[in-house]
Amino acid sequence: MESWNLLRFLFRNLFGVWSILMVMWPVNGFRPLRQRRSWGEEWLPIGKDDQELGPFSSWNVTGTYRGSWKFPDSANSSSKFADFRKSNGNSILELISTPTKITGVHYVKGVIIFHGVFDNENDVHGARIRVEGVYIWPFRQLRMVANSGKESEFGQEDDYLLSNPYHLLGVFSSQVFQESPREKIWKRKQSPIYEMEKHCNIEIAAKISRVSSRRNGGDQDKYYLEGVMESPSVDDDVDCFSPMLLNATSVNVEVYYNKAVNYTLMVTFISFLEVLLLIRQMEHSNTQSGAAKVSLLMIGHQAIMDAYLCLLHLTAGILVESLFNAFATAAFFKFVVFSIFEMRYLLAIWKANRPSTNGENWETMRRELSVLYSRFYGILLGGILVMYEFHNFLRIILLLLHSFWIPQIVINVVRDSRKPLHPHYILGMTITRIAIPLYVFGCPHNFMRIEPDQRWCISLAFFMGLQVFILLLQHYLGSRCFIPRQILPEKYSYYRRFLQGSNHHATDCVICMTAIDLNQRSNDCMVTPCDHFFHGSCLQRWMDIKMECPTCRRPLPPA
Repeated sequence: MESWNLLRFLFRNLFGVWSILMVMWPVNGFRPLRQRRSWGEEWLPIGKDDQELGPFSSWNVTGTYRGSWKFPDSANSSSKFADFRKSNGNSILELISTPTKITGVHYVKGVIIFHGVFDNENDVHGARIRVEGVYIWPFRQLRMVANSGKESEFGQEDDYLLSNPYHLLGVFSSQVFQESPREKIWKRKQSPIYEMEKHCNIEIAAKISRVSSRRNGGDQDKYYLEGVMESPSVDDDVDCFSPMLLNATSVNVEVYYNKAVNYTLMVTFISFLEVLLLIRQMEHSNTQSGAAKVSLLMIGHQAIMDAYLCLLHLTAGILVESLFNAFATAAFFKFVVFSIFEMRYLLAIWKANRPSTNGENWETMRRELSVLYSRFYGILLGGILVMYEFHNFLRIILLLLHSFWIPQIVINVVRDSRKPLHPHYILGMTITRIAIPLYVFGCPHNFMRIEPDQRWCISLAFFMGLQVFILLLQHYLGSRCFIPRQILPEKYSYYRRFLQGSNHHATDCVICMTAIDLNQRSNDCMVTPCDHFFHGSCLQRWMDIKMECPTCRRPLPPA
């Protein structure tokens, strides 16, 4: 019995040792696979920084990716969809990744927006494809197909888009600067992409790698997506279009936030400068005669521009809740500029141009003011309707909006006004007015995702520079310096000849109460149409305040 127990004990120990060896042998055999790169890593260009995370680290690929697409050939060789006439363009990917019950597999859903697919560059939403698939994160593999069967208006990816400021501001800028939603829906139905989703199986195979912050110079790591989009046809073996190469890099939302905040700081600083320039101009024309020389249309034009900018920034702040404080601050400063300072200056100019109504009753004054406000806000609302209906010509409309110096130039010529605007006001307001449109249409990295238009920026700068050049000429050389003398009307000369002995009693200047030398003819003596004599400097200072004779109070013609 004892021998049997000994044999059974030896058999159990030997069987246990053999089992341990059998279990450890395959583990030791697979251990070199853990040490070398897996199949996915051999296919992916993962650098040393990516190996630090380990071959089986999970990456969250949810986010916005911006990149480009292109055909390997010079042109698309497909005959099924010949509308793909361009060989490259820009693309934006919005992806949402959620874990699944299967280890190593994430479910991916999102939208791909192709820019520049067709000849019409504004056809953004016509090249919008919903996609879904899986992300096998141990091998960094992304597999997606077109999700055209589901026609739900709002899905999980739409919830992400509605909370993404990068996408929201891009949609907002496309609606403001490109086309209306009604046209986008019509183009969506008429687009070849809409037909392609019905007759083609769109397949996307991509690999994802990580670019460390030390390489891209940023504060956080970025993900790089590179792959191929194919389109085998449902009906036959012919592809709908040639294989398309895709590449995109994740967008750093923090950088995008900083761009938007910096823009609002720029608008706030510009508004502060405009307030200082308006105060300087109001001091320059603080008299009734000086205010009457300023064009009412010019100030009203600038007030309407500031009102538009106030509404635009307030709408952008409401659209993107996370940036509401920044955009609301910029809108508030623009509101202060147009509602307090410019409207106050507008009323001062209106009052200076109507001196006869100052002594009338309050009912007449209120009636005149109601007409002024009705015209101002009527033009403000009418301009919004015009820009909505003619949004395709918005760049031309912006050029017309920046022609606010033209009414002042015309009034200077008609009235022969003498230095109505301060040079600092002319130069400062020109720079502050063109700063925002030059940023939107000239900066290649603007946060509104609008393609730069160098020709339009040059046209705007030249147009504004020409207006400023004419105003400065009128300020230093005279309001009619560029008009030939032959076509100018006759003017009264305050240095006209007079007969000696006539008005000999008027030898004292009633302004400075000093004697006037009538024996020697010089430029220091000026004669009014009512034959009253004054010193030249005294009468010019008087005419800057009132265009009336200091002696008999008769109206005086322009000097």
